[in-house]
Amino acid sequence: MSLLEVEGLRIEFPSRHGTAVAVKGVSFSLEKGEILGLVGESGAGKSTVGNAVIDLLSPPGVVAGGNIKLDGLAINGLSGEAIRQIRGRRIGFIFQDPMTSLNPLLTIETQMVETIMVNLGLDKARAYEKSIELLTSVGITEPEVRIRQYPHQFSGGMRQRVVIAIALSGDPELIIADEPTTALDVSIQNQILELIRKLCKERDAGCLLVTHDMGVIANVTDRVAVMYMGDLVELGSTEKILCRPEHPYTKSLISAVPRTDIKLHRFPRVEYIEKEQGRHIDVKNHWLGQKESLSELNARISDHPQSGSALLRVKDINLRFETQSAFFEKNRRYIQASNQVSFEIYPGETFGLVGESGSGKSTIARVIAGLYPPDSGWVEFAGQDITRLTEKQRKPFRRQIQMVFQNPYSSMNARMTVQDIIAEPIRFHNLAEAERQINRIVADLLDHVGLGRAAGVKYPHEFSGGQRQRISIARALATRPRFLICDEPTSALDVSVQAQILNLLKDLQEELGLTMLFISHDLPVILQMCDRIGVMKMGTLVEVGETDRIFSNPHHEYTRHLINMMPRVENLSRSGLDIESSVAAHS
Repeated sequence: MSLLEVEGLRIEFPSRHGTAVAVKGVSFSLEKGEILGLVGESGAGKSTVGNAVIDLLSPPGVVAGGNIKLDGLAINGLSGEAIRQIRGRRIGFIFQDPMTSLNPLLTIETQMVETIMVNLGLDKARAYEKSIELLTSVGITEPEVRIRQYPHQFSGGMRQRVVIAIALSGDPELIIADEPTTALDVSIQNQILELIRKLCKERDAGCLLVTHDMGVIANVTDRVAVMYMGDLVELGSTEKILCRPEHPYTKSLISAVPRTDIKLHRFPRVEYIEKEQGRHIDVKNHWLGQKESLSELNARISDHPQSGSALLRVKDINLRFETQSAFFEKNRRYIQASNQVSFEIYPGETFGLVGESGSGKSTIARVIAGLYPPDSGWVEFAGQDITRLTEKQRKPFRRQIQMVFQNPYSSMNARMTVQDIIAEPIRFHNLAEAERQINRIVADLLDHVGLGRAAGVKYPHEFSGGQRQRISIARALATRPRFLICDEPTSALDVSVQAQILNLLKDLQEELGLTMLFISHDLPVILQMCDRIGVMKMGTLVEVGETDRIFSNPHHEYTRHLINMMPRVENLSRSGLDIESSVAAHS
């Protein structure tokens, strides 16, 4: 008997416009101690399957057919109280978005201790001790201090670690992990995956791992199920799926993983064309004839015009955050978020910032954008110090410096239409007065990012993660900025949608002459996107250099550590899978 059996699962979302079928007769099983990867594009139905197993489908979603069994017990259709006895205790769930799955009004201690007391029946003192153990196990430093903080005081990656710790707190026999390493850097990702592997091995627990990261799939899963538009198109062992895929869609997913051995002018993308006699997958390949080796890249970048004036200068930025308040200064505790950080970005350049979660990358971005005032140091934009300007003085610079935030779910007002979200900065900066002109600008922006002007009347919740990130990019471009800050713009996206967004950013940069600061923990993406890179560790910039030099000859030990830890797409082609040939065969 399997730990989890899903048989003919059909999930529908009825509405006044008709019924949308999100999952179409999906069947698979999961054994004890096994890790099954569920992959596919955004909107393929992966997370919907996971939510159905634990009875957390968003209304009006319903299980219209099929069965879900946990260790032989049919769990779909159980009463509210019966399913609550299973959630947390027998099934742990790691949600995709840590910011919306944590209560912003409660400390981490309150949320973790309460969960452990309910699930394990421990008293408050023992529940607190277990909370500290769990935070330590997922890589949270100073857990006794951090547990008393609120979710907004953590970076995106550290919030994800907290969510994972809470999911593991009930010692579940089945773990449903919905993109558990999305916001994590490579070293912490390995820690988390090793923790999941260890849990499955030692406790004989099963894990349904929903992810778009093929590196994660290769490293941790035993079997892989590939979903496309609600259908399960391929199921098999990890080695078979990654090395000898049969379905063209599976091949296209593998081809879209960013490479670490060649520089691409454009990422490969997959276009779907509906034909009368079934679905046809048209793989549009931009590798063949449009790649260059790192040595060729070096020759090209060495001619980069860095002799002129920098558009942005960051000089000796120091910033610390108070973690424990007290009346007397000596009793206060601080975290040094940035320590004497200095770098320059030149017009038309894409400068990358990389480092582990909590290293200070996003903090520097927020200092540049004027969201955090530094304790010392200064930021110069277009020859003017903008560090300590008044809000009125800063307004023209806010128009020229725009930011695409990491989380497309929480960075938009859910009560505003897309039209109003994009139009808001246009109105704020008085870039157009007539409503007809504003509407035309918004429509053009929506066309530019590939959504179409019809998307303007919809609300953010009606879009997938990748589509929301396109909306965020459109909003950032609404003020016609010169400088664009991209803070983990693709961290929550699957590889094919990631390729679309990165291609979009490259196209917009060429068309509009943008200068970009690109922040990411994904080193293959950084390699493909950036001209130069700065590497940050614990608030300090430890190395700056041209992209090819950093990857081929890193000087700092920490940089070498990060590069050695990153998953390499060329390793997925073991046993003779030629990714380029497989793409070319279907293009």
